[in-house]
Amino acid sequence: MDFLLILLPVFGIFALGYIGQKTIGFDTKNLSTMSLYLLSPVLAFRTFYENKLTTDYLYLSIFCVLLCYGLISLVYVISYFYRYDNQERCGVVLASAFMNNGNYGTPVVFLLFGTKGLDIAVILMVLQQLVMSTVGLYYAAKGSPGSDGMRMVIAKVTKMPVVYGAIAGVVFQLLHIPLSEEIMTAVHMVADATIPTIMIILGMQLALISFRNIEYSMISYSLILKLIISPIIAYGCTFILPVDDMTKQIMILVAAMPTAANTTLMAVQFQTKPEVVSSATFISTVLSIVTLPILMWIIL
Repeated sequence: MDFLLILLPVFGIFALGYIGQKTIGFDTKNLSTMSLYLLSPVLAFRTFYENKLTTDYLYLSIFCVLLCYGLISLVYVISYFYRYDNQERCGVVLASAFMNNGNYGTPVVFLLFGTKGLDIAVILMVLQQLVMSTVGLYYAAKGSPGSDGMRMVIAKVTKMPVVYGAIAGVVFQLLHIPLSEEIMTAVHMVADATIPTIMIILGMQLALISFRNIEYSMISYSLILKLIISPIIAYGCTFILPVDDMTKQIMILVAAMPTAANTTLMAVQFQTKPEVVSSATFISTVLSIVTLPILMWIIL
């Protein structure tokens, strides 16, 4: 019951965006641009500024990289056999390789493991933000219909302010640069608005999906990779990384989280199969009501 109570606000925010789009109608492209360029950099800055860098970051960083590129490699294999073009391949990467361990995974870990587990979940959240702000943006830009080469892809990624927000947060933390209470109040207000805004945009995007034209095969492969293969890869990582048992359990649990809502934002911004990415995000979140309790029963 507690697990279901955690999910209710998530689906409530999705529903708000869906209803708003159906009844009023909004320009989701402009809203996603606003969120990506104005809100997300502030969230990235706060995340990296407030969470102190420790040695725990090393092993968990290796885990995040192995998990991300393990899933991306499998997407390339699938793309080879099914002859996906570049845009389709990048869309499946966005739908499969990045998990929602912020507003979903972190409270679940806290519910199961308490404060000690929460510290690990926060570190993973920070690292996932960094991976998504670099690798995720790279594939979103690469899959854009207007992408005409590696140079343009790199140019688009380097222009994304969320990357510089994360870098600024790390620099400010390492140099011990203090910020006044007034400035931090403004930072907190903008950062706290980011995730709900992204989730509302996701709900709006879902309202625009034509389920008659949905590419079910691509979404199916994305769901299998995200909800089944991802925790299996994480389980394999626990054998090679010297971390304690609780951290191993959290790594597996976080890997099984549904697709990150931020990927929808990127897909809409660059038009990299937004229907596939947003559908995978929504469906994986719904299916996680079943898959996560099963996984908890196995690993706990």
